[in-house]
Amino acid sequence: MAYEGILLGMGNPLLDVSAVVDEDFLNKYDIKVNNAILAEDKHLPMYDELASKSNVEYIAGGATQNSIKVAQWMLQIPGATSYIGCIGKDKFGEEMKKNCTSAGVNVHYYEDEAKPTGTCAVCVVGGERSLVANLSAANCYKSEHLKRPENWGLVEKAKYYYIAGFFLTVSPDSIQLVAEHAAAKNKVFTMNLSAPFICEFFKDAQEKVLPYMDYVFGNETEAITFAKVHGWETDNVEEIALKISQWPKASGTHKRITVITQGAEPVVVAEDGKVKLYPVIFLPKEKLVDTNGAGDAFVGGFLSQLILEKPIEDCVKAGCYASNVIIQRSGCTYPEKPDFS
Repeated sequence: MAYEGILLGMGNPLLDVSAVVDEDFLNKYDIKVNNAILAEDKHLPMYDELASKSNVEYIAGGATQNSIKVAQWMLQIPGATSYIGCIGKDKFGEEMKKNCTSAGVNVHYYEDEAKPTGTCAVCVVGGERSLVANLSAANCYKSEHLKRPENWGLVEKAKYYYIAGFFLTVSPDSIQLVAEHAAAKNKVFTMNLSAPFICEFFKDAQEKVLPYMDYVFGNETEAITFAKVHGWETDNVEEIALKISQWPKASGTHKRITVITQGAEPVVVAEDGKVKLYPVIFLPKEKLVDTNGAGDAFVGGFLSQLILEKPIEDCVKAGCYASNVIIQRSGCTYPEKPDFS
């Protein structure tokens, strides 16, 4: 089958612990609205507090895994996608495996004996989400697992790769292995800026793999942070997208295309020294449930059309469609079938 295993994702599988909270809750744990951070000791009691709320939901998540699941849903082609990451040997890990497999994704998890499956606190206030990730087992991924024949086989089979920038905190050597394979075999390697803290504190790891990226995804806050970290005197998102697309490349087969989302504002696409803006689908405020997974869903939708070799315009449309569906539901979830044409 031509599409079997065509898209491979690699990242931090996390079980989302999602609940609606208030401003006081955010202040108590020193959390900013619409941000994504790694948990510190002061955040740890928060997970139990969220779990005790009557509106709490558990959803298999993690940025890359969300995108891969959405791509799989959009494609409706069994086994088109695969995913690699690390979970614990526990009930949350089992839950995750069940959830992803039933979504049609071929998962090859590395199971860590000592650490529990990673969780992500999703604090929803007025539809906006703030994420605090406690990586636990997700932090234990090793490239030895990737090199095993049954897992490297997934890398060899795939023609497109997607890795969220969050994985730079865990296994940059695994990313490098996949990136170099993609460049050597003329395949398409894509990544995401993922969060301001990745651009700031993992700048060197990000710069090392940037030459291999054929598509760079991100949102406006991440793009502006990236520019600041690199001393670019601009916070103009279009200009930044263009500069990222012109960063030197390791392989000359594919040009680099930068895709930056801006919430309700148009999507910025930079390629060939030009910038194009694509409007998003308008959603009245009262229909917004929560923005958790919106960016991940956009990437999943985009990739679903990219691997079908559709033009960029169709990829962006699919991304906008998928994120529009996701923000009208709780967490990164979707109806049984997409209604995208």
